[in-house]
Amino acid sequence: MSDQIPPDAKIRINDAAKAAFSFQDYSPRAPIDGVQLVELRRFNDDGGAITELGRLAAGMHAQLPGFEVKQVNYSEMEPGVVKAFHMHHRQTDVWYVPPCDKLLLVLHDCRAGSKTEGATMRFVLGDGKDRLVRIPPGVAHGAANIGRATGRIIYMVDVQFSVTPGECDEGRLPWDFLGAEIWDIVKG
Repeated sequence: MSDQIPPDAKIRINDAAKAAFSFQDYSPRAPIDGVQLVELRRFNDDGGAITELGRLAAGMHAQLPGFEVKQVNYSEMEPGVVKAFHMHHRQTDVWYVPPCDKLLLVLHDCRAGSKTEGATMRFVLGDGKDRLVRIPPGVAHGAANIGRATGRIIYMVDVQFSVTPGECDEGRLPWDFLGAEIWDIVKG
């Protein structure tokens, strides 16, 4: 007797498994208004790779209409670290995480009256992909390094950083503002 089941056959599952069974949802999540993902091209050859992060003309980023780069920063996160949440009143961030790193990015729309007020986005940056993510003012953002090595972020902003009171545009929300479980790895 063969244990092979024909590909067109439908098997029956027991009641306990049937009650717990579901299909994973692979459809894209509704974006937060103003958040933009830009897929980048990576050019590989036998000696390495290059990814163009953007072309600038007088500070204006060609792939991000209306975004003028005023400062470029580099940040590192140790494995397991969560840096969250921070938010800006005027500043737009554009993040890039190298494809060899793996960061969980969580965004939450805190803008009163926004079409997507209260919406949350949660997705992975890096992990083999080259892309930019544009984070508008009023959208709280934070990241967790879910990779096994130091994670890196290169980010561009349209407002220069200042520590001077009255000029500083960066504020904080608690890391667990959306509940500690927001940072949990989804199992299953």
